[in-house]
Amino acid sequence: MSAIGSYIEQHRQRFVEELADLLRFPSISTDPAHASDVRRCAEWLLEHLSSLAPQRVELFPTAGHPIVYAVWEGPAGTPTVLIYGHYDVQPADPLELWDSPPFEPTVRDGRIYARGATDNKGQFFAHVKAIEAVLRTHKQLPLTLKLLLEGEEEIGSPNLRPFIEQHRDLLACDAVLISDTALYRDDLPTLCYGLRGLCYLEVTVRTAATDLHSGVFGGVVDNPILVLAHLLDRLRDGYGRVTVPGFYDCVADPSAEERQRLAELPFDAEELRRHIGAPLLFGEVGYSVLERRWLRPTFDVHGIVGGFTGSGAKTVLPATASAKLSFRLVPYQRADDIAAAVTATLRALSPPTASVEIRLLHGADPVLISPDTPPMRAAARALERVFGRPPVFVREGGTIPVVGWFTELLHVPVVLMGFGLETEGAHAPNEHFHLKNFIRATLTSATFFHEYAHGEGAIS
Repeated sequence: MSAIGSYIEQHRQRFVEELADLLRFPSISTDPAHASDVRRCAEWLLEHLSSLAPQRVELFPTAGHPIVYAVWEGPAGTPTVLIYGHYDVQPADPLELWDSPPFEPTVRDGRIYARGATDNKGQFFAHVKAIEAVLRTHKQLPLTLKLLLEGEEEIGSPNLRPFIEQHRDLLACDAVLISDTALYRDDLPTLCYGLRGLCYLEVTVRTAATDLHSGVFGGVVDNPILVLAHLLDRLRDGYGRVTVPGFYDCVADPSAEERQRLAELPFDAEELRRHIGAPLLFGEVGYSVLERRWLRPTFDVHGIVGGFTGSGAKTVLPATASAKLSFRLVPYQRADDIAAAVTATLRALSPPTASVEIRLLHGADPVLISPDTPPMRAAARALERVFGRPPVFVREGGTIPVVGWFTELLHVPVVLMGFGLETEGAHAPNEHFHLKNFIRATLTSATFFHEYAHGEGAIS
C-alpha cells in the first residue's frame, strides 16, 4: 500500500469523526432561521482548512451565505485544480421518517446517516482529507489546489456566479473538480460527462379578489384550480412529449455511439421500477429508460396549492391556485428560451376568466463535457487505480448550474467524479453515505492530484 493509502487507513476513524462534526451543523440555506447555523458551518470549515496550512484561507461574505476559499501552492510549472463543493443542505422534513435525528450523525452498517452526508458534505470533505493525506506524507502537493465551498447551492447559488465573475483571477485554474454526482453502481467507478439543464417556474392563477362561497358564486366565477389543472394538462401529451411549440427544436437524438454506450451499462428496468415503487415506468415513447433519464428533456409538476385541504368540508371557491413546475433540458436547449416559450404557451392557453402570473425561479443550461480532456483522462486513471477497473462514462439527469458557469467564465474543463449512490437518499429522509466510498473517494482524490500533475507514474 502507498504511503498515502496507509495514512488514510490509519486515520480512517478520525476522518469519519471529523465528517460527523461537519454533518452536525444544520446548514439549511433555504430557511432564514438557520442562517446562523450556515455561518457556523462555514467558520468550522475555515478553522479546519487553516489546520492544513494553506497559503491563503478566507471567508468571503456575499449577499447571502458566505463562501469558503483556500489555496495550497504546488511546484512551479504544475497545473492548478479548483475543487468545488457546497456545505449547505436541504431541509430535513419530514422528520418523522428519519430513523435517527438528521443532524445527529449515526453510523449503521458501514454507512453514516445525516442530512448532507452524500449531498454534498461527505463528498467534498473527501477531497479535504486527501489534501491532508498528501501533505502529511509528502510535505507538498504535486500541483496547486484551490478550494471553493459555497453555502447556497440548494437555493440555486444566487451569489456564486457574481462571485466567479468578480474573482476570475483568484479562481484561475487549469481544471475544475466536482464530486456532486453518483457512482452508476456500487463498486463501479464512474465519470459523468453530461448534465441536464433546468427551467423552474411558478404559475399562479387568480379568478377573484378573495375566496368566495361556492353556493353563492359557483357558476358565475371560474375555479382557479380547474383552470390551473387544465393549463398543466395541456403542456404534455399522452405520449410523454412536451407540447410547447418549439420545445424540441434544438434537441438532438442520441448518436449511435452514445446509444451503444448506454446499452453496455448494466441496467434492469424492472429492478428500477421495484426500487421506486412505481406500478409502471412512464416516459416519452420511443426512447429507452436511460435515454429518458439522461438524454431527453422532461416536464414535471412539483406541487400545487389552492383552496381548502383540511379535514371535513368547506364549500369555498378559492381566489387563487398556484403550481411549481420544471423542465429538465438537454443540449442544446437554453433555459431562457424555454422559459419564454412556456410563458407564451400558458398565456395563449389561459381563458379570459382568469389572470395568470408566471415567474422564473431558477434556470440553468445543460452541460456536455468531453471525456477526452487531460483532467478527465487523469481522473479515469485515478479511478482505475483505486477501484481496479476502468470507469464507465455516463450522463445524469440532474442539474448543477455551477458546472456551466465554470466552463463559461473560467474557460476550463470540468471533471465530474462522484462517489455517492442514487440510493443514498439525497434530499430525502435517512440520507447516508457509504463509508467505504468516503475512504475510496479520499484515496482517488489524492491519486488524481498525482495523475494530473505527473501523468502515468505510480503514486508512492
